[in-house]
Amino acid sequence: MPSTAETQTIPQTPPQTVPTLHTLPGDDIRQVLWRFSDRYDLAMLVQAARTAARGPVARLVADGARNSHEWTEGKAALLSVFDESGITAAFLEPQYGGFIEGPKNLALALIAFELAWVDAGAATCSLAGNLGLAPIHERGTSEQRARYMKLAAPPAPGEARQQIRAAFALTEPLPFVGVETSMLSGKVRIAAWPEGGEPVLQVDKRGRFITNMGFANVVTAAVDSDDPRIKGSCMVILEDTDPGTFDRGVPTRKLVHQLSSTRDPVFSLRVPASRIVGGYSIKDGVIVPRYSHNEIIEAVFRRTRVTVGLMTSAKLLSAVEPLIRYQRRRFRGGEGAPGTPRYELGLQQKADTLQRLVDVWAAGEAGASLGFAAARLFDELDPLEKKKEELLEERALSGRAAFKALALAQQDAIEALRLSHQLDGPSDPEWVKTLQSKPLVQFVMLDSVANVFCPACKLWNTGVGANMMREAVSLMGGYGLTEDCPGFFGQKWMDAQLEATYEGPEAVQRLQLSLTMTNELFLAQFRLWIDELRRLASVRPGTGACTLATAMKLWLWTLTHLQLGTDAEGARLYHKNRQGVTFPLADALGWLLAARQFILDVGELETKGPSNPALAESLGGFVSFFTDLCHVQSARAAGEVGRLCAELVYGYNRHPAWDQAGCQACYCAEELASLEGVIPGIDGTARACGDVSERSDMLPPKAGPCVKFDGLEGFVRLRTRLDACLTGARLAKDRAAEALSKVMIPEALDYPV
Repeated sequence: MPSTAETQTIPQTPPQTVPTLHTLPGDDIRQVLWRFSDRYDLAMLVQAARTAARGPVARLVADGARNSHEWTEGKAALLSVFDESGITAAFLEPQYGGFIEGPKNLALALIAFELAWVDAGAATCSLAGNLGLAPIHERGTSEQRARYMKLAAPPAPGEARQQIRAAFALTEPLPFVGVETSMLSGKVRIAAWPEGGEPVLQVDKRGRFITNMGFANVVTAAVDSDDPRIKGSCMVILEDTDPGTFDRGVPTRKLVHQLSSTRDPVFSLRVPASRIVGGYSIKDGVIVPRYSHNEIIEAVFRRTRVTVGLMTSAKLLSAVEPLIRYQRRRFRGGEGAPGTPRYELGLQQKADTLQRLVDVWAAGEAGASLGFAAARLFDELDPLEKKKEELLEERALSGRAAFKALALAQQDAIEALRLSHQLDGPSDPEWVKTLQSKPLVQFVMLDSVANVFCPACKLWNTGVGANMMREAVSLMGGYGLTEDCPGFFGQKWMDAQLEATYEGPEAVQRLQLSLTMTNELFLAQFRLWIDELRRLASVRPGTGACTLATAMKLWLWTLTHLQLGTDAEGARLYHKNRQGVTFPLADALGWLLAARQFILDVGELETKGPSNPALAESLGGFVSFFTDLCHVQSARAAGEVGRLCAELVYGYNRHPAWDQAGCQACYCAEELASLEGVIPGIDGTARACGDVSERSDMLPPKAGPCVKFDGLEGFVRLRTRLDACLTGARLAKDRAAEALSKVMIPEALDYPV
């Protein structure tokens, strides 16, 4: 009689069908990913900016407008397009003619993204006007804001007034486009100071590479004192009607961003002292500007750098659809009838083109996630920053006293983080709530992250983005370098090179990161993010969250090691001027932050997406595909971080040589033979390391004895674990590539080529 085991029927589990990508993501997906699905005003603004970008802007590019350095009538017509679409007014407060309440960082980021999807020069033309007004917006007096913001709004029907167009004159005509923003050759001195009246200033400034100068009639210019009666540097508002010289200069012969006007202007003007941005006081007969030019540009650039980073990410995501179309149609018109793989798939019959396209798409998504997260962060930070200024003013705190108050708030924030994340719960929940509710605590907590996100976004998005855009061009073959390439790939690739230098080249971002990423409060939050990713990995294992958490831990270990360690000569490893150490570590952090934010966005899509009925059928496919993209990007980030950290940890130690000290660590074959009887296995272990000579006078053919890992055991364990954490990453890439070969795309691009 057969046994029970032989006759028992094993239940068969029906194979589960994994949802796959059917169409490219649309606005419903993007609004959830980037957290503005509840903002009708932003949704409408996106549509308006898209209409402008894929209509008038695209037609200008297709008609060859980028071939001229001059500010032509066709290019000038874009200003009216921006006015009519609401792009110009989006920067302004409602009382000055705007239509968006509250902070506008996310709104401006979305505009830049939509315009740069087609042409970054058009995006720059729009953003440069905001940049010119930004010093007044951020640090201007109430009178300055009221005057210039109102005039910047497009005139209402029947309103007879001239609209101002602004430019930002910071850099000087020094060699190599004057990228050193702390060196000012522009000067200001007192031209006249009537008894009991307002001083009149003489401003002399020569600008270099100044955007919007072909049409700007108001300029915010950075100048330094050339008069003992004026203290330090400042920014001054110049108007084209001021007495003196307002020379727009000659056009810059750019290879990129030709839909924006760039010139080298010359100013020699007399203006009232009330034009000093932020105002001034008079102390002992000396004019003391309230803000130096450095304080103003710090407030301005920490926000506007994010939008520039997003412009490069927009290029990568805009390349996906044209690449799919090109790859599939590559062989049509030649051999292969409709319905055959050669006709339907073209280049996508081969895995290489698909896998490289996955890398381009994943980098674009990660950059967009990081950029929009930074924009939202600044929207959250702006009101807290104003509250912080009010509190410090109420308490009459400035200088060192203000710094001390913020330092105390930072310690409170660290304590609140520690207590709220104890394994057994906070000992006093009410005390934690009290700490977290303090405006200064909230400010320093967000500010510590914003100070890292801003330069990291600018550095990673433009630097890595420019390299990935080159990859996109190469996937188009020779077509990518032609004027009629669908999607304007060649122009976008060149434009990306300029975006990497806008508002501070990559070295500036790395320097800022090397200072802000060591902030104790930021690192406290960074450690919590590692734990957060571990928990996320348990519910969404396919995202690569576990891999990324290990990479973040490796980066943190490396930072601590470098801060405490010295090189082979005994010199400190981590300090401001040792940029061979600090800069690569800053690069590594950018990879981590971008991949992490992409994972968080996909988690948001999976959580919030079901509430949108329009996504009912397609959500599973999008989540599945984006999950694989996350895994791909996390693996790439982990690889870059592992490589950079290994170079830093090992690279500053001297390699052992065949000297007396090095040879003492080696074995002779005769010694091993005698030791094997006492310590079984030592012969094989020593030979595996290679530190064995067959005779006392014969050394192995290599540079020296093998490196020992004394003191680095923790790094070795983490690096080994990180390599193992890459398990499954290539399977995810294969799935994503397969999805790309089947996704449906529109018959044609929605803008002219």
